[in-house]
Amino acid sequence: MNSEVNQNVTPETTGRFIVTFREGAHKDALSVLADSTGVAESKMLKSDDFGASGLDVERVPADGGAVLDTLGIAVVNIDPSAAGSLAMTAGEDSAILAVEPEGVMYALGEPSPMSLDYLRGFRDAAQSLYASASEGPAGEDLLDVEAAFVDTATLTWGLQATKVATSRYSGQGINVAVLDTGFFLAHPDFVGRQIEPTSFIAGVASANDGHGHGTHCIGTACGPLHPALGPRYGIAHKATIFVGKVLTDQGRGVDGDVLAGIDWAVRNKCHVISMSLGANVATTSVAYETAGQRALDAGCMIVAAAGNNAQRSAGQFSFVSRPANSRSFMAVGALDSGLRIADFSARDTVRQPGTAVDIAGPGVAVYSSWSMPTRYRTISGTSMATPHVAGIAALWAQASGARGAALWQRLIANTRGLSLPTSDVGWGLTQAP
Repeated sequence: MNSEVNQNVTPETTGRFIVTFREGAHKDALSVLADSTGVAESKMLKSDDFGASGLDVERVPADGGAVLDTLGIAVVNIDPSAAGSLAMTAGEDSAILAVEPEGVMYALGEPSPMSLDYLRGFRDAAQSLYASASEGPAGEDLLDVEAAFVDTATLTWGLQATKVATSRYSGQGINVAVLDTGFFLAHPDFVGRQIEPTSFIAGVASANDGHGHGTHCIGTACGPLHPALGPRYGIAHKATIFVGKVLTDQGRGVDGDVLAGIDWAVRNKCHVISMSLGANVATTSVAYETAGQRALDAGCMIVAAAGNNAQRSAGQFSFVSRPANSRSFMAVGALDSGLRIADFSARDTVRQPGTAVDIAGPGVAVYSSWSMPTRYRTISGTSMATPHVAGIAALWAQASGARGAALWQRLIANTRGLSLPTSDVGWGLTQAP
């Protein structure tokens, strides 16, 4: 049976609440918060007090919360009745815009076995066709160039398809933040690179990546021009890398830590934030929508994975998941090496403002860096497509000087058009300058 939308799951929550302040109303919002919930300002840890180092989540009081001053968002420990009282005061005419339960986020892992079998079959077929075309008689058009992308000894297929391989830009002078499971800080391909790591996981002091997902994403977005082994897999090879560990080594995190990572990245004047994480929830979040807009206003663009919750081969197209379903986040769909939509890549089926897929990137059989001892790994997901877009955004930021919303427009105006529905790929395949 054809299923247009997978059932929206009940959001997984932590018991804390996310409170979004109206722009410029921090003081009044804290006063309303205290009056409605009894949580005094003295019980609220402030990110302003930590400067460029970011909020120390370890010190957030259990009977209070934290204020992310750059974003104008608070994370509070209050019971549901107090949250309900506070929500009664929220609205456009109030100092508080919204009160939402804090949710749980996950690294967007590889798709289901059924999807993987489909992808492997397509990969093998595409490579066979490529080989046949390469051996064909001169002048005989056996294969459209769009189906000819394969990894070579020097370049991954994604860098070829997005024209990174021929771009003269490097991301120099651009700050790129990747909020994920961290980064394997001793990776030999990144010796000498400027890396700014911070952990937002309570009880975990280091941003080192014991999972691998974050290291893979950073490798695609900002990996080296000449890796120690194998083909080039990285895009913005001279960008400054800001590593925000917002997910544990098990690939799990919470909204408050993710938002703290965004607050830190914006405070540090990052030009691009890459987020290959999400929750399988179709409803949008005021907190993420507001965070994304305030980031854009500060000259920072957030790129996020649309989600791996589809199974197109079974007739299921699902929906763009949170937080990519915010209007202020650039949602990224995944393509395979034939520039076809990946079986697992989410479609915009909810059709509410902000839930669209905005752009597409290479997301099937993507080779990049990984945590030791593996060092490198090839995996699939919209998680892999997202850092392609983020790295290319860094190149455009360097090439054009565009920031925030202007950088967003630059990216979508320079995509490669595809013969696919906009609900799948948005404006098309991202392209380097």
